[in-house]
Amino acid sequence: MQPINKMRTEFLSKSANESFARVVAASFAAQADPSIEVLADIRTAVSEAVTNAIIHGYGEEEGMVVLSCVLYPDLIEITVEDFGKGIEDVEKAKTPLFTTRPDLERSGMGFTVMETFMDSLEIESRVGQGTRIRMTKELKSR
Repeated sequence: MQPINKMRTEFLSKSANESFARVVAASFAAQADPSIEVLADIRTAVSEAVTNAIIHGYGEEEGMVVLSCVLYPDLIEITVEDFGKGIEDVEKAKTPLFTTRPDLERSGMGFTVMETFMDSLEIESRVGQGTRIRMTKELKSR
């Protein structure tokens, strides 16, 4: 299946950029004319992925987060990548309520939310090198 459009943007791992990323991804997906519900799902999942990159990937350090989207006729693929700490045990990190940052009152539901709101979720991570989250969502026309 050939993509009909692609985009990529990079931004600093500042919490203020979470809303920027959420809006960019939803705006890019909007060209396929999905339902409001699908756009809301995309915003929610991107918000969780970017927040994880900022808080867990970099912690108190500053680094770059990369957001890329590939649009197909009926599907969007969204990738959020950081070059931070990485995840030691991805399966454990996917466990609902597990968090490495209880000091920030994190709920430990980020991956669960991403899985719930998107059609697929893939997590690649290497300790000391970073994490890449790849999500897809079907874009059903109204």
